[in-house]
Amino acid sequence: MTTPPPATPAPQGTTTEAVLLLRLAGPLQSWGSRSAFNRRETNPEPTKSGVIGLLAAAAGLAREDPLDELTPMSLGVRVDQPGTLLRDYHTVSDFRGRPLLQAGVSAKGRQKPTSPAKYTHVTTRYYLQDAVFVAAVAGPRDLLCTLDQAVRAPSFPLALGRRSCPPTQPLALGLREGNLEQVLREEPWQASRRAREQYAAQCGREQELDRPLYPARIDRSVTLEDPEGDDVLHDAPVSFDPYARSFTSRRVRHGWLSIPTGFPRPDTTDDGADEAAGHDPFALLGW
Repeated sequence: MTTPPPATPAPQGTTTEAVLLLRLAGPLQSWGSRSAFNRRETNPEPTKSGVIGLLAAAAGLAREDPLDELTPMSLGVRVDQPGTLLRDYHTVSDFRGRPLLQAGVSAKGRQKPTSPAKYTHVTTRYYLQDAVFVAAVAGPRDLLCTLDQAVRAPSFPLALGRRSCPPTQPLALGLREGNLEQVLREEPWQASRRAREQYAAQCGREQELDRPLYPARIDRSVTLEDPEGDDVLHDAPVSFDPYARSFTSRRVRHGWLSIPTGFPRPDTTDDGADEAAGHDPFALLGW
């Protein structure tokens, strides 16, 4: 897939709504919403806090900076390639050779060493392998245009939910017109080449023609932010301040969209009767 050209800047003073598309893909991703301490889980798709955090890092916001401009924006996530779950085994110790601290604190707010002394903790962390998502962020056009440029030249390193998970390119797909559902319905499938080829083979569309008959559309799951949605997610960030991290809930709805695969269209006649139209069996004989 080629990197799309930079988005055209919006005229100054423009306040119309638009949708910014992000392709979230990489060897590993991890989108935690409730993880803590020694078990770090991942959601099956990107969280709003993760996407807003990525945009904030691209724009150069410090963790203590307010998120007033970013949090009102709506988020939609399409699962183009779900990936597989990876469980990573970790051990943690103090590099100074000291006993590890307890999870609880004293009346003075200080952690005590473990008793009996414990020098190693076992931690479990989960990741998504080879997943591809399309995240759509809806909001004011002028703000999204600024964020689109920021993602292409970020102020801070960007990550897919965790610092150890850098994204692959292209990340920014540009701005689109319409609402979240319309934009995600019409954006071509962003899965890897291998996943696309495997899907075509599973469909049994391979035929002995100059051009294989690939399906034109595929159904992909989607989660759309919706005030009337029937599900609630507690992943909307209020503050990323390390000393005052806080989140709130948002309503979403889940569904399926039929999206373009981007496969080459088969040669057909107007009435669709001759699927092999355009194939000349005598061409190899020079006739």
